[in-house]
Amino acid sequence: MEKKKKGGDKWKEKQKKKLKKLPKSVAKASRHLCRKLLRYKESKDEVKKNKDKTKAKEDSDNKGPIYLNISDILLWAIFANRRELAEICWLRGTDQLLTGLICSAMLKKLSNKANNVKEQVLAKDLEEHSRLFEERCLKMMDSMYEEDTKHAIDLMDDEAVVWGIRSSPLTFAYENFMYDIVAHTCSQKFMNKQWYNKLAPDLKPFFMSMFDEPKKFFTAPLTKYLFNYMMFFSMLVMYSAFVLTSVSTKYYVLNIGRVFEYYVYFWGAGDLIEELISCFGCLEAEGRSHRSYYSRMKRYLYDFWNLVDLLSYALLLSALFVRHFYIEETFTIARRMFALSLLVMYLRFLEVFLIHRTLGPTLIMIKEMLKDLLGFLSIAVFVVLGVGIYYHANLWPDHQTIWSGDWTNWRIWTIIYYPYWQLYGELNLDQLDGSETKSDERTCTNISSLWESDTSQQRCPEEDWTVQAVAAIYLLFSNLLLVNPVIAMFSYTFERVQENSEKLWRFERYTVINDYEWRIPSPINIAFLPYRFFCCPMRKRGCLNRCREICDREEVEKKQEELSADMKYHRNFQKVIALRNHNKV
Repeated sequence: MEKKKKGGDKWKEKQKKKLKKLPKSVAKASRHLCRKLLRYKESKDEVKKNKDKTKAKEDSDNKGPIYLNISDILLWAIFANRRELAEICWLRGTDQLLTGLICSAMLKKLSNKANNVKEQVLAKDLEEHSRLFEERCLKMMDSMYEEDTKHAIDLMDDEAVVWGIRSSPLTFAYENFMYDIVAHTCSQKFMNKQWYNKLAPDLKPFFMSMFDEPKKFFTAPLTKYLFNYMMFFSMLVMYSAFVLTSVSTKYYVLNIGRVFEYYVYFWGAGDLIEELISCFGCLEAEGRSHRSYYSRMKRYLYDFWNLVDLLSYALLLSALFVRHFYIEETFTIARRMFALSLLVMYLRFLEVFLIHRTLGPTLIMIKEMLKDLLGFLSIAVFVVLGVGIYYHANLWPDHQTIWSGDWTNWRIWTIIYYPYWQLYGELNLDQLDGSETKSDERTCTNISSLWESDTSQQRCPEEDWTVQAVAAIYLLFSNLLLVNPVIAMFSYTFERVQENSEKLWRFERYTVINDYEWRIPSPINIAFLPYRFFCCPMRKRGCLNRCREICDREEVEKKQEELSADMKYHRNFQKVIALRNHNKV
């Protein structure tokens, strides 16, 4: 009883601590819920503001009524799904573009939650409300682009804090899969500025600027992208030469193979570091993302190409350990591991074509079709197992050594073998009708003592007419009802991706541009690691930027004044356009 009481007291204490951490006011609670739904961390500026407000509140001690901000009323209207009130509050607020995108993302999340609990009517209504906010933002972007192109493009990277979420419109749209926003002309123009590092947005004048503005040219994401894949290709050539000639031969002793092997290891180590930085965002610009590490990892693993990258690293590390810690004369296992790793590396190299306007959508189609294929395989595996067990039970009855011997001789492979290859038209009728037993050139045996003692020895199949009957039904079923629907699914996916190919390609393009803004090609990046981690050139609060603030204070202050003036203009610009679009001016 005492133990139960102690356990109960501990649980109560934990609950009290959790309650203490929760915000006290409704406005704070709603902001906290908004950030939790969208999986964002609270902005540091917002934390400071909240502390100042609580201090002011304690000092005032009920001197007068405390009024809510218009943004808090908007948030309540979003949670309550009040369309007209939400529109009025959105127009009366600030940072209409980012606020509208957050409202759209919030409503989409709430729609998914409602759909999960089978509230279809509410889910549809919330989805429509979400789409309405997204359309307002798109209309705003169109109007701003027509009115003032330069400021409309710059506004896409303007950081703001809305309900404790610090982000820019383009970053937020990308993080929440808003394809139409990312594919918009404003976003694409801003991406071009990033991609070419504010140099001429055409290849010939861009390469000519190498002599005029070398610093800008060599730090441009396009230059780093091209150089990265040049290094990648050189690594593939060396890796291929090593796997083909020098895993266990005399050439390795002559240091040719050794140079190739260790270059691959250095390249892999440098590239893995870049992938880890990409996953956790520790060297990105400060305003790029304020999502939690869980959300960042989830988003990272959602990307198909990132999974291919991780698989290539895992195989390379496995090959390295097998080679150096499981030494054998022929190095057969190590060679297989290296060859498999190299195969995945070649598949990974296809990512270079993702930026291409024609080949990029083709790769996206292949990726989407792979999802359809996985769905087909999840159905096919059970059909193949069921048919395979029927074949085996009647052709080789009472086979006791299912899991005996080496794993390569397990009978599970025989069970899967025949029905699987029949999907591709390999019928193996001589095995299924038992005719191999009567053949003079047979390689199997009917003597039970032989196949029981030696699992590598094949057992002869017995004759059974039902096996041929089941095979006939299975072939009819698999070819007409399994394979044809997959082809139809592929056709539908092709049409769907083809319709939205430009939009999807532009979205993927932003992924590459955003990645190569800070990325350094491997293995050169290893030499720059101390500088990048200790000086943090991409971060405003890094020691390099702090030194600049101390040394060139006047210039930094001048830039900050210009930036704040631009921000003020952008806010007013957004408000005017939003009101004009809604006939409120």
